[in-house]
Amino acid sequence: MRYPHLVWGSFTSFSLGFVTWVATVTVPAIETEGALTYATRFLPFTTAATAGGEVQHVLTPLGYATAVVLLAVFVLLNYFGVKLFAQINNVLVWWKLAIIVLVIVVFLITALGTTQMGSPANFTSHGFAPGGVPGVFVAISTAGIVFSFVGFRQGIELAGETRNPKRNIPIAVIGSVGITAIIYAALQVAFTLGVPEKLLGHGGWEKLSFTNDAGPLAAIATIAGLGWLAFLLYVDAVISPADTGLITTAVSSRVSYALARNGNAPAFLARRNRHGVPWIGLLVTFVAGLIVLLPFPSWQQLVGFITSATVISFGVGPLAVGALRRVEPQRERPFRLPGKDVIPLLGFYAANMIVYWAGWQTNQKLFATILLGYLILLIWQLVGRARGSRPTLDFRSGAVWLLPWFAAMALISWLCDPEAHPELFGWVFLINAVVTVVIYVLALRFRMPRARTDELIAEAEEEGAEEATSSPTS
Repeated sequence: MRYPHLVWGSFTSFSLGFVTWVATVTVPAIETEGALTYATRFLPFTTAATAGGEVQHVLTPLGYATAVVLLAVFVLLNYFGVKLFAQINNVLVWWKLAIIVLVIVVFLITALGTTQMGSPANFTSHGFAPGGVPGVFVAISTAGIVFSFVGFRQGIELAGETRNPKRNIPIAVIGSVGITAIIYAALQVAFTLGVPEKLLGHGGWEKLSFTNDAGPLAAIATIAGLGWLAFLLYVDAVISPADTGLITTAVSSRVSYALARNGNAPAFLARRNRHGVPWIGLLVTFVAGLIVLLPFPSWQQLVGFITSATVISFGVGPLAVGALRRVEPQRERPFRLPGKDVIPLLGFYAANMIVYWAGWQTNQKLFATILLGYLILLIWQLVGRARGSRPTLDFRSGAVWLLPWFAAMALISWLCDPEAHPELFGWVFLINAVVTVVIYVLALRFRMPRARTDELIAEAEEEGAEEATSSPTS
């Protein structure tokens, strides 16, 4: 949130900050709906409804009321500071890891040692990628794969509240991605082995479904006679998303805080309580979560939107790295990426591709949200002018590359939509490569003068020193 502000000023930091804020405040709502969808096995929190020809789980009145209570609990637990939050989260994380490892071990033993589940033949019996190569990439954005990995960002977004960021941030970021990748890969192997052959006889992997069951892992456990494991999975399917909702509530309040510190949101959002928590940001997150529950009745409909919003906000990070290396090459810093511009370019390219894979149906909501953000920015500027305190936008530094980037992403998503125009799918790899390089060069070329960046860095360092003396850390 702060780095784009240091390089390109307020217009850029607002543009990406608003998208980041939207992406974070919607996650507690989606995770709450996910938890209640699985909890429907115990109480009628959701009901099945058809939307766009697909069955969706929609909150019942009991579900809405419970969602409100859960969102309020997330706020309350975060209000008392990062130490309480961390203690609760640590317990829940160990629970989640233990359940996943248990499933992997039990599935592998049962599949390889009995005839109740599948066999190694499942890996080859229906061919490689039967849904086609485009389906593999589209699933990255729309099937929750990226969504499952974005937890690495929380180690960065809460970094201001750790005592040793030089040591802890690399462990948190690299460790979370690495451990998650290993666990998910092992889980996929166990799942592939676990699917009984008879379930693949009706259309293969593309048509695989489990009737009257809210989760494939629990369904396979039930089929294999592992009822105790199925029960644990249903309990975990409630606990795990609830924990993610708790974490993201903490993050979203810090995003509001950063927006306010950048001058892109009301200053009261930066107010902190005696525990160092931006408590008004927590309340805003709660209200926003309630609003998000209204137009998106089913959590499945939110996954693609949050993925695109999150990833497009990630996209500016590699640009900021490339720019700051040129503006402040001698500044002392604990992290130094090798490869000069190679890794930033690859990171930016990956973000652009993931947004494209989400499809136009999802991305049109994303770009409509961006336009809404600019309407809010216009109002904010008019209010500032009336009060004589209009923040400096640094419009030219940001708009000359940011608006073309958004326009290119929207145009590519619309004209080359993976579902509507599958014949263009392969070409987008090349098209996005060109767009990535052009926007990268423009962003570096039109950064603010070094004097302006030095001024903003000095302000940020002063704020950091102030926070370090007034906030408890953990």
